[in-house]
Amino acid sequence: CPWQGPFHELSVHESECLHPTKTGNELMEILDEMDQTRKKEMQLYNSIFSLLSFEKIGYTEVQFRPYRTDDFITRLYYETPRLTVLNQTWVLKARVNDSERNPNLSCKRTLSFQLILKSKVNSPMECSFLLLEGPYDDVKIRPVIYHFVFSNESNETDYMALPIVDSVECNKLLAAKNINLRLFIFQIQK
Repeated sequence: CPWQGPFHELSVHESECLHPTKTGNELMEILDEMDQTRKKEMQLYNSIFSLLSFEKIGYTEVQFRPYRTDDFITRLYYETPRLTVLNQTWVLKARVNDSERNPNLSCKRTLSFQLILKSKVNSPMECSFLLLEGPYDDVKIRPVIYHFVFSNESNETDYMALPIVDSVECNKLLAAKNINLRLFIFQIQK
């Protein structure tokens, strides 16, 4: 049984748990699902370890600050000050609930972000990047590696989901004055 919780709730869980009544086939399906999850995690960590062998790696602490648009219906978004990584200038933008007009009416919130290259480059710059929790925040983020080729004509990524574990964690982030994360950029050499 994959249940996790405080010890004082264990007896209640044991009395309600359906796992002891499952058939062998049902249990094998659950174990297979757990194995698949572990394999995906191992692939991710192996990918991160291989990125760490790249020649050009940069990281920085980023702080998203809240802003509002001047539209008729004001929208909340977040932006970082300009930052320098790999001798290039970058900005990160984030927005709440991409598909909703009024994210304040929902408690199921998500954040998406985009990475923007502000510097001019002589040739396309192929990068992998990821955002992780910063050293002073306790938000739970699942690492996801993103990939993009930056050029003067194509200098910003699409908005991508910030891989926060759940909407409760997202609400914790949004309740904070600023959002502090750590950005890693790996430049792929040809």
